[in-house]
Amino acid sequence: MRLYHHPYSDNSRRAVMTALHLDVPVEPVLVDLQKGEQRQSHFLKLNPNHRVPVLEDDGFVLWESHAIMQYLADKTPGQTLYPTEIRARADVNRWLFWCGEHLTPAVGILNMEHFIKRMIGRGGPDPAEVKRGEDLVCEFGAVLDAHLAGREWMCGSALTLADLAIVTPFTGLLAATAPEKLPVGPFANVQRWLARVQTLDAWKRTAVGAADQSG
Repeated sequence: MRLYHHPYSDNSRRAVMTALHLDVPVEPVLVDLQKGEQRQSHFLKLNPNHRVPVLEDDGFVLWESHAIMQYLADKTPGQTLYPTEIRARADVNRWLFWCGEHLTPAVGILNMEHFIKRMIGRGGPDPAEVKRGEDLVCEFGAVLDAHLAGREWMCGSALTLADLAIVTPFTGLLAATAPEKLPVGPFANVQRWLARVQTLDAWKRTAVGAADQSG
């Protein structure tokens, strides 16, 4: 299997983390987003949306990070990241959809303003956009914090795909900005959970600059 990714892509990171945690043998293929390789014809044949990650498995091509995570888990006998019991799986799916629809776009605003704009030379943060992002992160952070009360992981006492999906939008802010730029100060349960996820081997190995991002 080939996994097309870029280390600065949060969506890529969740897919790579899943492969690492499951010990799935994937061949990492770097797509240089800064050089625009995602818009070249050979890549657009894999993903017309010009986004990473993309998984290629013996002629089967799959894009969308959450779908890739689910596929990798389903191909791994005995895995526990993606439960097979119908209600437990529905619970994980619920949080994957919530992450994609609500949390990722909200945190993405702050990532853009505090991290990405500086990296690509687009100037400093726009105060209005920062305020909008902070308001959204606070709104959905409150939902996340209330849910995590009394829970070790997103879906109970065991790590699941939900944890690996939801932590990755925070990557840029955790790594590249001052703590005050991440408006989760009032959310003790979120802070506790973030600290726990950052102890995972898969998180450490997918940090920018880590030697092994392949699995």
